[in-house]
Amino acid sequence: MTELTRDVVIIGAGAAGTTAANELKKAGLSVVVLEARDRVGGRLWTDVIDGAMLEIGGQWVSPDQDALKETIAELGLETFSRYREGDSVYVGPDGTLHRFTGEMFPVAPETEQAIAEITERLDAMVAEIDPDRPWEHPKAAEWDAVTWDAWLRAQTDDDEAVRNLAFATGSAMLTKPTHAFSLLQSLLMAASAGSYSNLVDADFILDKRVVGGLQQVPILLAERLGDDVLLGHAVRTLEWSDEGVVAHADGDLRVNARYAILAHAPVLYDRISFVPALPRRQHQLHQHLSMGFVIKVHAVYDRPFWREQGLSGTAFSPYELSHEAYDNTNHGDERGTLVGFVSDQNADDLFTLSAEERKERILESLSHYYGPEAKNPVVYYESDWGSEEWTRGAYAASFDMGGLHRYGADLRAAVGPIHFACSDMAGAGYQHVDGAIRMGRFAAANVLEAARR
Repeated sequence: MTELTRDVVIIGAGAAGTTAANELKKAGLSVVVLEARDRVGGRLWTDVIDGAMLEIGGQWVSPDQDALKETIAELGLETFSRYREGDSVYVGPDGTLHRFTGEMFPVAPETEQAIAEITERLDAMVAEIDPDRPWEHPKAAEWDAVTWDAWLRAQTDDDEAVRNLAFATGSAMLTKPTHAFSLLQSLLMAASAGSYSNLVDADFILDKRVVGGLQQVPILLAERLGDDVLLGHAVRTLEWSDEGVVAHADGDLRVNARYAILAHAPVLYDRISFVPALPRRQHQLHQHLSMGFVIKVHAVYDRPFWREQGLSGTAFSPYELSHEAYDNTNHGDERGTLVGFVSDQNADDLFTLSAEERKERILESLSHYYGPEAKNPVVYYESDWGSEEWTRGAYAASFDMGGLHRYGADLRAAVGPIHFACSDMAGAGYQHVDGAIRMGRFAAANVLEAARR
């Protein structure tokens, strides 16, 4: 058996864990980061597939993500803007393709008016929400008791308006059916980006990428920690008391520490045996959180052919299998890459098919946006985070109906010497790398405060 002694043991080497470890180390505490996977990064993963560099996990940087932007700059990384010159495309309920510019989809005037009015209403509601404490809003319980779909349908009987409003937080972000989460959860998602208008603005929320891939952020942070990052060491048991913690990990490793930070998705807490068991409220809380599900589709072509048609590559339709798609061409790459997304029930249904049938169905959907050339990529890959043992879904965990106002306040609360940090529990930057960095800093600050006491 290998035995280590540290001030803090951090479980998970994603952006939250590596951020927390660096903050603590700078403050003079000794740390070790234990990672179950054979790589650093968690839900960030930049890899080369069939000769093409693909962002298998998270990838975008938006203007409001100050914590991420600060980290990118501090690490000396460069960013580049997503290609967006030319027309966007929208496929309506009758399957007709419409080209457009600007933010509003090319819909009938009455549908456009309904979307605009409800968006204004949502922006006003979101402005009242503190993303760090949405459960404190006077109407939190009321808003947590109605589904996102039901609330929208109470605002208008225009089905196309409802579908276009719903998918921003449903298919696109929480990646769950809109009847499966509450209005309050949807408002939190919007508040985390500053407004509902920000969330639905692709030019805002999907603004820039990092040259060479976003996984470089945790990789470079981990490099600063050197031998204090141990891969392939899944923690199986965590003993804890007022005196500290003992982590038992694969590889016959035992770590004695004063504090622990669990820096991974909360759906994985049950992979650890806690001795003694966590308090009953934590057990209940964790049962009301679940991951969404999305297939991120990468299609690489010999050239970005859609640009020849005057298209930006940005495409939307709540009626298509791939509800959104974008030009995802790498910086300086002559080839063209499209990235599309298939989520919630559609993703479930696709995995009842063979891999070849699934590919055919997805490329057929992309061809409705870009034409028949979209059916013939030179590289094709599906990011399937639902099959990842140490993730189990994408992009992050959210509460079921009624769970956010009931348990939200407990999400980040320490349990004795055990602290929690991941993007799933962020306010600003919720579900994003920015939120992971914020939560890493938050947990580190709380550990330092506890250590001073």
